Amino acid sequence: MKNLLVLVPMATPLILLLPRLLSASAYTIPKSAGGRSLAAEAAPPLVGGGRDSIRNRRAFLSNVVGAVVVATVHPNRAAAAAEDANQEDVYFGVGCFWHVQHEFVLAERNLLGRKDNELTSLTGYAGGLKADSEGRVCYHNFQSVADYGKLGHGEVVGMKIPSASIEDFAVEYFKLFVGEGERVDVMDKGGEYRSLLGLPGGRKHPMFGQVEAAATNRGLTLVDGKGNDPDTLGKRLVYVMDSNKFPFYQAEVYHQYHNDFLSPAYGKKYNDLGDAALDDGRIKLTGCPDRV
Repeated sequence: MKNLLVLVPMATPLILLLPRLLSASAYTIPKSAGGRSLAAEAAPPLVGGGRDSIRNRRAFLSNVVGAVVVATVHPNRAAAAAEDANQEDVYFGVGCFWHVQHEFVLAERNLLGRKDNELTSLTGYAGGLKADSEGRVCYHNFQSVADYGKLGHGEVVGMKIPSASIEDFAVEYFKLFVGEGERVDVMDKGGEYRSLLGLPGGRKHPMFGQVEAAATNRGLTLVDGKGNDPDTLGKRLVYVMDSNKFPFYQAEVYHQYHNDFLSPAYGKKYNDLGDAALDDGRIKLTGCPDRV
């Protein structure tokens, strides 16, 4: 039925043009990558007379319809492009990133209606002043390859969300602070577990006022991060990072959609989201020591 709906508006102008198409060769057809018309590449030449000529012209008209439809009917692409233009990469961190990812997966589903293959929340690292010489930032490992703690980064969850939804996601983020504005896993100490959030432009981002208001409502203060910042435990503050200067580095496959150690297991269906995201390219191999 979708094809019928597309072709109905096209029918009238094509019918009106039939006499000219049958009697004249001058007609503008969409071009292929090679410069030839799409119809000409598929239709037989308009030569000869009688039945062959009529048959060839009918084939020509059939290809004109196909070429016009192919060249003009892509409303979903335009909508997708417009939606992508309004998406921004942001990140949030407060303690261990395993449970933070789970909460933002729920937020993507509940606030944005995203399906499993549309989820963008990934664990990672941010807030440090550098990566290693190969551009890597890695979890602690026996090879001492690009250790995120030594490089000054903290654990975060990065995602791509609409600009208009940043306030809603900030509200969900600040709900993760408990008691006197602390992270849940207070036993984890060090700059790796500090509280930080990243927006393009930092506090100059157009939505920063709403983010700050959401923090204030939870008794938290936002301060500018300098990079390689210390732990925030007991300070009731969150570092604000300019994500253009302090980018997000995706964590290893092993750390994606992982069960948290302070709550019941999230289940195999949740854990399997990692394999699906790796298969479709939403998760990349990092070059760090990993399970794959």
